[in-house]
Amino acid sequence: MGFSVSVSHGLSSQLSSSLHGQHVSSSSSKSTLFMAFPLTSSASTLSGKERRFEHKLVVYSKKVSGLDEAMRIRRERELQSTTKFRRRPPLRRGKVSSHLPVPGHIPKPPYLSSNILPEISSEHQIHDAEGIAQMRAACELAAQVLDYAGTLVRPSVTTDQIDKAVHQMIIEAGAYPSPLGYGGFPKSVCTSVNECMCHGIPDSRQLQNGDIINVDVTVYLNGYHGDTSKTFLCGDVSGALKRLVTVTEECMEKGIAVCKDGASFKKIGKRISEHAEKYGYGVVERFVGHGVGTVFHSEPIILHHRNENPGVMVEGQTFTIEPILTLGGIECVTWPDNWTTLTADGSPAAQFEHTILITRTGAEILTKC
Repeated sequence: MGFSVSVSHGLSSQLSSSLHGQHVSSSSSKSTLFMAFPLTSSASTLSGKERRFEHKLVVYSKKVSGLDEAMRIRRERELQSTTKFRRRPPLRRGKVSSHLPVPGHIPKPPYLSSNILPEISSEHQIHDAEGIAQMRAACELAAQVLDYAGTLVRPSVTTDQIDKAVHQMIIEAGAYPSPLGYGGFPKSVCTSVNECMCHGIPDSRQLQNGDIINVDVTVYLNGYHGDTSKTFLCGDVSGALKRLVTVTEECMEKGIAVCKDGASFKKIGKRISEHAEKYGYGVVERFVGHGVGTVFHSEPIILHHRNENPGVMVEGQTFTIEPILTLGGIECVTWPDNWTTLTADGSPAAQFEHTILITRTGAEILTKC
């Protein structure tokens, strides 16, 4: 989805992955594990000549690596005592209505047989011509549904109303709303408001003037998932939030721009981080992109922050790029529903997502409406 894969960095290099804030134990089968590289800085060596000034001040010049610079910027952001935005009332849980029915004739994904969160498939999804055509169809529908959902965003509308409208449009197209029943998720779309990073469950809360809301749509059409999300403005939104939303979308676009057959996956995180850091925004590390196709979530795991993970893209491959940026810290907390994940410091967050197809010369955005 749209459902971001969750990554927790620890002392071990072999880490368990999780989705929607619900963790998969590290003792699970091999397919749930992958190698992660925590962001670390190495000691820089001094170079250049010492210059002694009038007050005997000694100045050294030194070369700073990309990772060193990222750590410096992160430390500066964490040391800031004030956040330059007007804090809105904290998000509160509303009433969640029962899940909506899906007609029996609509093909359904295999994970509905259990409420247990499916493991991430270890196989990269690389398609032939027929598979690419099916992916284009599923992603086009997802993009149309997301575009329609955006027209519903306005003050006083509830996220539950958005869910119902999205659900109806998807089933009328003969598709299944992929989030519904995925690991027990109770709704057909994710709606993440203000400080909610991702995986917000639609409920009775009315949208307020000045809110921002990410709507995350995934459809299952003819055996293929199309996955996309966008952060929308609700009414009169502050300049600080508008800038966060704009830069987040730019970060996604810059990550996509480096993609092509043979390109390194780590370039995505580097390009996104470089752009976000210009504005002092945090890039959330816990939630990442993923392969998508006949399987909802698979390898490759797409990190949106600087990293040294190996691997290159292959022509015919499909995966999502879905960075989350914040105005404050990147740590998060998850509500007892095991899905709704918010910034720990209450700062606003924004996310954008596209499903892309790797080609020989670049990347085709499949979820562009």
